[in-house]
Amino acid sequence: MTPPKSLSRTPPSAVTATTIVSSLLTVQTSGTGFVNLTAEVAKFVADARAREGAVTAFIRHTSASLTIQENADPAVLDDLLTALGRAAPENAGWRHDTEGPDDMPAHIKTMLTATSLQVPVLGGELALGTWQAIYLIEHRVRPHRREIVLQFIGGVS
Repeated sequence: MTPPKSLSRTPPSAVTATTIVSSLLTVQTSGTGFVNLTAEVAKFVADARAREGAVTAFIRHTSASLTIQENADPAVLDDLLTALGRAAPENAGWRHDTEGPDDMPAHIKTMLTATSLQVPVLGGELALGTWQAIYLIEHRVRPHRREIVLQFIGGVS
């Protein structure tokens, strides 16, 4: 099979990953919804003097999650909340309801999304696409204090 002519790739870039930089980001949510973390993650990358490598974000909770999604049209985030609500509705006869009717659906929504993300760092910048942003998704109705571990592994300047 002949490879398509529309593909291109830059030359490989190599770095000795001798540096690990970590930080704990604390976010106070206002209840169900998305919190854009992109600027905070970019600031962490800058503070770490990161050049080439990868940054990982890991949320230390089971009823909130992380995602990379579109940052241009807010309707996308609204539609995603609607889809998650349909996938795991409240009051669906869940047995785990000790913390309220939104708790078990929050666990399911976290399972369907992600607790950890990794983004390449190229030339000291997050290698996100034009319309991409890093979001915390709060799945609970009430506000919560959430912790995200940020870690950069790679080369620094």
